[in-house]
Amino acid sequence: MTQTTEATAAGRTPHKPRRTRIHRAWFVAAVAFVTILGAAAFRSLPGLLIDPLHQEFGWSRGTIAAAVSINLALYGLTAPFAAALMDRFGIRRVVVAALTVIAIGSGLTVWMTAAWQLLLCWGLLVGLGTGSMALAFAATVTNRWFTERRGLVTGILTAASASGQLIFLPVLALMVDAGNWRPAAITVALAALAVVPFVWLLLRDHPADVGVKPYGAKEFVPKPDPVPGAARRAVTVLFKAARTGPFWLLAGSFAICGASTNGLIQTHFVPAAHDEHMPVPVAASLLAVIGVFDVVGTIASGWFTDRYEPRRLLAVYYALRGISLLFLPMLLAPSVHPPMIFFIVFYGLDWVATVPPTVALCREQYGDDSAIVFGWVLASHQVGAALVAFIGGVVRDVSGSYDMVWYASGALCAAAALMALVIRRRPVTPAAELGAVGQSLPT
Repeated sequence: MTQTTEATAAGRTPHKPRRTRIHRAWFVAAVAFVTILGAAAFRSLPGLLIDPLHQEFGWSRGTIAAAVSINLALYGLTAPFAAALMDRFGIRRVVVAALTVIAIGSGLTVWMTAAWQLLLCWGLLVGLGTGSMALAFAATVTNRWFTERRGLVTGILTAASASGQLIFLPVLALMVDAGNWRPAAITVALAALAVVPFVWLLLRDHPADVGVKPYGAKEFVPKPDPVPGAARRAVTVLFKAARTGPFWLLAGSFAICGASTNGLIQTHFVPAAHDEHMPVPVAASLLAVIGVFDVVGTIASGWFTDRYEPRRLLAVYYALRGISLLFLPMLLAPSVHPPMIFFIVFYGLDWVATVPPTVALCREQYGDDSAIVFGWVLASHQVGAALVAFIGGVVRDVSGSYDMVWYASGALCAAAALMALVIRRRPVTPAAELGAVGQSLPT
């Protein structure tokens, strides 16, 4: 006899079970947000360490920037394989392994004495770890757990990286400015480790694991079988997508996005401001403020993406970013003036606002494989970032100034705006599959 039947027989009014008002998908999104937040701690550090490592070890800025380039490149190149591994082994296992690798790589840097060790720890290990925690992770969570509000959720998860920068950057800058960069590296390692139990206990791979429908879905979606051959699938999806025009336009524009954000501002803004005699903590605080408005801009971009044409949004974002970069060399000074504050606010709103519309276009073009395709598009983002991170250090060593890099990046953003506008639109259908011809893939 059930509890309801027993209550009725006893003359009592049956007590209806309480319904959960908040869908489980939002809790999963919250766990993903905190996870990306913790992984973002290390990404706050590279721009702060260029001058300290140069002073302590005598390494050139080009050498240090090479380690940053490896990190940024692997951050992108690992993403599509990580997305495929999540399909094979589950999101939770891959994320826990990634956070552990980040902690190991960051912690080992405190004992390094040679440049190759910097390339290994800072470049290889942390690059692999953060790559597995890249935006392809956010795309996988969004695709599995949501059928509505995908643009908004993508914006929220993308904003997690900026939030991590906001939280950690001022603290790490004060540690570095105190005369020793090693406590900052240890802090990053501990931050990554602190997230591991949180992920293991609370994150779930698929709505079917807890017996619920994806948010906004009208029907229950069974959990798909694990997909074997993760590496082979990632490469196969790349080859199919590479035969289509939209892939190259998305990859090319997103490469410029990475070049003008992670590779340029995140890596070289603090040393460039310091060249103009601005104190390092002040410059780092400005970079953190970019993170504040990045959160606002990215979430707003997700909201816009649910309502407006993503191609036009991308064109506007890239055009405005390019204009702002052209003015930056005139704004750097020993102290902070109102025009610089305006630049920080404006640039922050535009920092990764490009992600939600780019994810939406990948989903429109490539359907069920969109997370892996976006992983490859993200790889191009990080390759662009890696190139500019390295080139920026070399240009500074040779010319003594970053001005040429600012101007070139502004011009590239104009090209990215044009690339976004020429992406052909495709209708969205539930059964999306990659086509086998050299045309845009129908979804």
